[in-house]
This record gives sequence, C-alpha cells and structure tokens, in this order.
Amino acid sequence: MENDWKKRLGVVYSTDSEFRYDSEGREEADTLPPGEQQLYVMRDRKNRKGKTVTLIKGFVGKEEDIKALGRELKRSCGVGGSAGAGEILIQGDFVARVAELLKKKGYQVKRSGG
Repeated sequence: MENDWKKRLGVVYSTDSEFRYDSEGREEADTLPPGEQQLYVMRDRKNRKGKTVTLIKGFVGKEEDIKALGRELKRSCGVGGSAGAGEILIQGDFVARVAELLKKKGYQVKRSGG
C-alpha cells in the first residue's frame, strides 16, 4: 500500500481502509467549433472599482483555447485582460469591436446587458 502523505493533501478523514485519493482532475471538455458556440458579449462595471470591462461568457472548450482566443482579442483591441474558466475579460468598453471580431471568426454572438 502506498502511503505518501503528499498525495493525501486535502483529504480530511476517510473511514475506508482501501481509500485511494484521486489526484487526477476532471477532464476538460473538447473545444466546440466556432459555429456551435454561443458567446455572450457584455459591458460590466460591477466589483471593478468603477472600471469598465468587456466580458465574453459562454466559451466551451479547453483552457489553452480560451486563453488563445483571449490573447487574440486583447491584441486586436490593444488592451489587457484575462481569460479562463469559460470567460474572457477585456479591459475597456469594446463590446461592438469584440462582437464583430468574434462574428468574423464564425462564432454565434449575442450582446447582453450583463
């Protein structure tokens, strides 16, 4: 029986003597093609100290794919931002520009109120 304490980090207590800690995370969903993705583009100011951001939600796919799309959008707008967990954040109010760029790439885009 393997008894490496580092593999049990995060497990508080188990009564099962045959317990095996599953260290593998859940599998990421395969990235859907752009034509099958419904993305929501919105302007947001909540909990951002009054700063306006453009938020893109609804991306279904692998983490590296959403980060690559986020990098491309940030570069096109000439601003910073972040991407991950199915959401892309672009600093500034670029709702119209981002929606147009996503449509050109083949995504289904809906502009939302946030």
